[in-house]
Amino acid sequence: MSNIDKGSVGGPPANGFGLDKYNGKIFGVCSGISNYFGINPLVVRLGFVVGAFLSFGTAALVYLAIALIAD
Repeated sequence: MSNIDKGSVGGPPANGFGLDKYNGKIFGVCSGISNYFGINPLVVRLGFVVGAFLSFGTAALVYLAIALIAD
C-alpha cells in the first residue's frame, strides 16, 4: 500500500460549482449558482429572467451554455 490519499485522486473539488438537479426547476443552473455563492435561488432566477429580457435573449443563451457545460 502507498501513502497516497485515495480521496484526493481525480474528480472535481468537493466545494466547487455544480448543477443542483434535485432542487433545480429546469436544469438546476440557478440553484447551483445560488449554492455556490450562498444566496437565495429566487434572486438568481429573477436575475436570469430580467437579464433575458434586457439582453434580448443573451442571458438565456448563457443559461443554456452553463447547463450544457457544467456537470
